[in-house]
Amino acid sequence: MVEGLKVEPVLVEKSGRPVAVIVSYEDYVRFQKFEDAWWGEQARQATAEGFMDEKETASWIAERMKETPYV
Repeated sequence: MVEGLKVEPVLVEKSGRPVAVIVSYEDYVRFQKFEDAWWGEQARQATAEGFMDEKETASWIAERMKETPYV
């Protein structure tokens, strides 16, 4: 199984349902770099567009709290 990771990811199932994917370390590092770049771009866009002030933030949170049912 470990040798196969160099070629392609390995799907791990439990009771016939997918629960995880095992990838090579090289793929993991590549995915991490991609994710870091994506979040960096999101931060740059947020900085360019500006940030919410305290009142806007409180309103945004209040709206999200209404949308989220408590279980």
